[in-house]
Amino acid sequence: MASHDGSRNPLHGNELSRREFLGRTSSCWLVGLLPARFADAAWLLTALQQAPKGPVTCGPPPKAKPQSRTGGESFPPLPLPVTPLRRTEKKRPPAPPALIGKAALGPIRWITQNGKRIAYRDWMTDPSDVQTLLAWTSRELGIRYRAVEADFGHFSYDPRELPALLFAGHNSFTLPDEVRERLQRYILDGGMIIGDACCGWKDFDESFRREIDTILPDRTLRPLPPDEPILASYYKITRSTYQRADGSRYQDDPPLHGVSLGCRLAVVYSPVDLTCGWDGHDHPRGLRIVINEARQLGANYVTYLIANYQLARFLSTTKIYHEAAAPTRDDFVIVQVVHEGDWDPDPTGVYNLLKFARDNTTLEVKFKKITLSLDDPRFVQYPLLYMTGHDEFIWSEEEAARLRSYLQAGGMLLADACCGRLAFDRAFRREIKKVFPDGKLEEIPLDHPVYHLAFDIGSVSYTPRTVEDFGGLDRPLLEGISVGGRLAVVYSRFDLGNGWEQFPHPYSYGYADEDALRIGANVLAYAATH
Repeated sequence: MASHDGSRNPLHGNELSRREFLGRTSSCWLVGLLPARFADAAWLLTALQQAPKGPVTCGPPPKAKPQSRTGGESFPPLPLPVTPLRRTEKKRPPAPPALIGKAALGPIRWITQNGKRIAYRDWMTDPSDVQTLLAWTSRELGIRYRAVEADFGHFSYDPRELPALLFAGHNSFTLPDEVRERLQRYILDGGMIIGDACCGWKDFDESFRREIDTILPDRTLRPLPPDEPILASYYKITRSTYQRADGSRYQDDPPLHGVSLGCRLAVVYSPVDLTCGWDGHDHPRGLRIVINEARQLGANYVTYLIANYQLARFLSTTKIYHEAAAPTRDDFVIVQVVHEGDWDPDPTGVYNLLKFARDNTTLEVKFKKITLSLDDPRFVQYPLLYMTGHDEFIWSEEEAARLRSYLQAGGMLLADACCGRLAFDRAFRREIKKVFPDGKLEEIPLDHPVYHLAFDIGSVSYTPRTVEDFGGLDRPLLEGISVGGRLAVVYSRFDLGNGWEQFPHPYSYGYADEDALRIGANVLAYAATH
């Protein structure tokens, strides 16, 4: 994506007088863009220090809430005429559910507008942005939700009451430690954070990135890949139109960044302005996405949030398996491989698979998932490795050599691209070539024993999204590498782990739940018997 550019300065040389310059600085469209463009920097710095400190205003206040009037009969008290009179009463329509809360950010400052002294905070710079977006999605998509103010002093931090929080503004901000801790719990409980740097402002961008790094220290705010579901949850968005301060435009990849927890996007952030577009206006400053495309991205936020709400709540639940530490007559244990990507997107998937295999096959398996990286030599003690993820990863030459020795000695590796993500698929195909430079992933034929052990698998079903985009698939499409006539690597381009979790993942390219479990159980049986 092209770097942030809000740099066109409408001032050239010293064409403006000092008075004109001081008059214009109050609108804040010069902040961060000067003073190198001026020959006389000394007077400019003085002017900046003396310039009014007014707010950056990006739009009008929200429209008044709609009201309707209904006629009703009223009996007035005597001695007025006893004939019933008509009266009108205000009646508000029922409020739709609250979906997004706009976080109240920035210190309170008192300003004068239209002769009245009012309180102002940075989050108010575009006061009706999310309200206008939700009105637009209600009209265009037929889904009706509302936005509310979320003041951290009174916010419940419960995603069941408010599924998402919007952070938007221009200025720097710092959250108290207590708020950070509660926001972390909010995210882990299924809430979503939406961030937007209004006008592409650098100060807000730096603050938002710092706060997310502090709230989720073990996660990285990263550019979203092209197949991220939020880019296709309603509108399929592959390119975005950017508008500079001078009105010129160019196209590039969508600006979104994000943080994932499991198979859901927990933080989505745009360092380029979307909120002004939601509200239907632009300004001669900063960098923004044009109005109609900003609204399409906003509509994708809304539909993604609604579709993933139940999944977010499911993933927030910690499941305890009471048999995890129980002794067993069979020491067959599955090891999940830790890697630098998002290595554990389906935290309950393996446990559910082991339970399914225990209940539906002759295998007795321990209810325990061991997690080890390939630089830990202990993984060679176990017969089966499982790895998955959404993102890119790289194995060192030492890790590849250790895995090669393990597989040649009789071990087995099962891998699948979580949600069918392309980044993991590309990485796995590349990295497995390090392990077997002369080997090749080839489709496993339907008469292979791996399809006919615990279950006889000839046809399978796929998730609705897979059917929609890939057509009428009806057979398993596993690939593998054999060593000495034994299947050593099994890889699925389509997701298995989501199906093992047995909970709907609306944006997954994968197998239907029951078929994912049957395939997984067969691989367990193959690893245990070969």
